[in-house]
Amino acid sequence: MRVREATAEDLDAVIHVGVTTWRATYPPITGEAYVEEGITKWWAPDAVLPGIKAGTVLVAEVDGQVVAMASYSLREDHLMLWKLYVLPDSQGSGAGGALLSEVIARAGDLPVRLTHLVGNDRAHAVYERLGFVETEKVPSPIDDGPEEIVMERPAS
Repeated sequence: MRVREATAEDLDAVIHVGVTTWRATYPPITGEAYVEEGITKWWAPDAVLPGIKAGTVLVAEVDGQVVAMASYSLREDHLMLWKLYVLPDSQGSGAGGALLSEVIARAGDLPVRLTHLVGNDRAHAVYERLGFVETEKVPSPIDDGPEEIVMERPAS
């Protein structure tokens, strides 16, 4: 497995990871309307390409195929992990952990924050095992969506 910064040539593969994972994971938690609105809002080329150009989108690839992606931004007092998605067939392969390790390394002396949807118990358990602690709940960025749980991992 190889983790690297995404390039513009990875745009379609990054979007594929996000859309495929959203459609496989979120309908039972959010319903179809939330999934389709989120895909339109956050997985359109215009939404993904700026992060790729900024060097803040990472991919994990196996045998030259992108199987996972992460997107983050550096803030003054923390690194915010916006997206971490692994294709359903590659979940459990270590791709998500490899991406998260790279994101944590890029945080340096800063804590890492993330959010996940209330009801995504699998993600919550994974993040807890990796040292993240729940700090608060915030409203959904999409009308009528579930709340989001904010989690933080102290600086290394």
